[in-house]
Amino acid sequence: MTWLITGGAGYIGSHVVKSMAEAGERVVVVDDLSSGDPARLPADVPLERGTVLDRAFLDRVLREHAVDGVVHLAAKKAVGESVERPLFYYKENVTGLQVLLDAAVSGGIRRFLFSSSASVYGMPTAELVNEDTPCAPLSPYGETKVVGEWMVRSAGRAHAMATACLRYFNVAGTAEPALADTGVFNLVPMVFERLDAGLPPLIFGDDYPTPDGTCVRDYIHVADLADAHLAVARKLAERTAAGESGDLTLNIGRGEGVSVREMIRLIGEVTGRDGIPEVTARRPGDPAKVVASADMIATELGWKSRHDVRSMIASAWEARTPPRA
Repeated sequence: MTWLITGGAGYIGSHVVKSMAEAGERVVVVDDLSSGDPARLPADVPLERGTVLDRAFLDRVLREHAVDGVVHLAAKKAVGESVERPLFYYKENVTGLQVLLDAAVSGGIRRFLFSSSASVYGMPTAELVNEDTPCAPLSPYGETKVVGEWMVRSAGRAHAMATACLRYFNVAGTAEPALADTGVFNLVPMVFERLDAGLPPLIFGDDYPTPDGTCVRDYIHVADLADAHLAVARKLAERTAAGESGDLTLNIGRGEGVSVREMIRLIGEVTGRDGIPEVTARRPGDPAKVVASADMIATELGWKSRHDVRSMIASAWEARTPPRA
């Protein structure tokens, strides 16, 4: 079986490639390299450079590599940017997915795994959000993920595909330095960048209805996230081998909330670079608290995260900091 992994040269994508390839799955990567890096990929993993908006390109890749399943990770993901450029996000994330699904259906693909996001929940009131929590996204980015889930499930039902939508919570850490997050979109690399520059870490709003006034998030190690993809992909393969289809919607998180202020404190302890954070204005589209219930994936797949928050920070810092004599 061969899996096509879109966005496979990116931060999360390269970890998914590593997990699946090391487990013996054949993979091929599609990436436009707008944020991906070919150096993240093993030498024996084929890389096809192109966009999921290009139907002819996708048809060729699916045919030439005899693809059996798709793991769709390629997307634009900056919440603030999505507020400023909503149509761009709908084109990249929704139209791109529609083109890919159309190609998959035409190519007879029966397994499709979609990278969704906890942003679909918006500002939930539940202490822990489960997969039945209503979706009410606060940003165009979150809206594109809700629409994406609808499309994947609808295509699965209409064309007998086994599908899965994985709702990621906040991803951090690295499995190895070569696969580190080089973007500055997530909290951990954003704090690192400020500390490296001798500047105080930023807190975007401290007047939220949380214990310390800062946003609370559920952090998941990227290596755990990648292993969850492998488990879900194999579940989809089992279903189709048994002549079944159906869909899964799963949270990928740890079920533990950490506030932004707490996270900055932990980063200071791990790195030895304490900095008094500077509070600035809220960012548009940021909910106060989103923490996962991870019960469903444990029940369905027996999967559970293995890494804690300190190990996420330490692995990311080790990858960023050059070895010292």
